[in-house]
Amino acid sequence: MIEHFFQCPYCWEEISMLLDPSVSTTYIEDCEICCNPIQVTAQFDEGNLAGFEATSIEQ
Repeated sequence: MIEHFFQCPYCWEEISMLLDPSVSTTYIEDCEICCNPIQVTAQFDEGNLAGFEATSIEQ
């Protein structure tokens, strides 16, 4: 697992997530600070993080 730090698109606080480098994925996870849902997309190339995007989900 790789720990990745980024800013929440809602509250702008720095948060971290554990990412599995064996699989590129898109999923929904709540911010640990403000509890709003974030769509996370992580792409890996040979076990290295090649792309990461955290976007707000309009409700």
